[in-house]
Amino acid sequence: MHIVIPDDYQNVVRSLDCFARLDGHRVTLYHDTPADRDELAARFADADALVLTRERTVIDAALLARLPRLKLISQTGKVAAHLDLAACSRHGVAVMEGRGSPIAPAELTWALMLMARRQLFPALQGFYAGHWQVNLGERLYGQTLGIWGYGKIGQRLARYAQAFDMPVLVWGSEASREAAVRDGHRAAASREAFFAEADVLSLHLRLVDSTLHSVTAADLALMKPTALLVNTSRAQLIAPGALLEALERGRPGFAALDVFEDEPLDDPDHPLLRHPRVLCTPHLGYVERQGYELYFGDAFANVRAFFAGERCELANPEVSVRGG
Repeated sequence: MHIVIPDDYQNVVRSLDCFARLDGHRVTLYHDTPADRDELAARFADADALVLTRERTVIDAALLARLPRLKLISQTGKVAAHLDLAACSRHGVAVMEGRGSPIAPAELTWALMLMARRQLFPALQGFYAGHWQVNLGERLYGQTLGIWGYGKIGQRLARYAQAFDMPVLVWGSEASREAAVRDGHRAAASREAFFAEADVLSLHLRLVDSTLHSVTAADLALMKPTALLVNTSRAQLIAPGALLEALERGRPGFAALDVFEDEPLDDPDHPLLRHPRVLCTPHLGYVERQGYELYFGDAFANVRAFFAGERCELANPEVSVRGG
């Protein structure tokens, strides 16, 4: 079978141990994301299967209609809004999902918090430019960590916070708030109190219709001028333009971001990249070797099982697969 793997940005997928699971199949990898959908259709035209890296490539009905050979999409991690599941079913394309892990995103979130609070990026820039100690950061100790979304990542961050002597304040569903209290943390009395009280506020919601643009300009206006907003989840959780406007107004005072409205972001003059009080990383939350072995290991195992005719758990079990 011909398996196409797009968006291998770092050209590392072949170096993974799990890549051996595709032995015996023809594999084509691409290391960029073409803006031209015609080019994307041409790359995928004779693919029997696609292995997608998270949400980097949008698969919609128009593209599927141009892929007559495609039988399977093996998704690293879970299916999200980038993939039209109903259209896959209509076009006879089976979809299989994998697992995720909270470890790497939680670690990156904590790294961003430390870097932003200690102002390490400008300090390093100054040092490498020949200047010794150009600024003054601050510690995390004693600052209140606000966590919106007390799932696997949020819970891990709360444990990190305890090690740093940071009080934890949680907002989210009633179940999330109750779980946080059981774990010895504090649930915010209200959404308004959550934004007003947090010194560092980190978003950990899954992006679905109900969470789209959940964070509004009014929410951000409640934050302290000294507060740091951290988003390693999804940019679309925040209303369009609201964060830049809020930063200009001085509430919150700082932001650390791993996610952006349009990715990959390759414009060095983007206002978030140029902002003196914003620390940015290029969506690295899940991008580390052990995580890749997990994500792609599942995806490649799913490909093998599907084409071997084994019983498979599909994300769209109603599908009638092309040629099947």
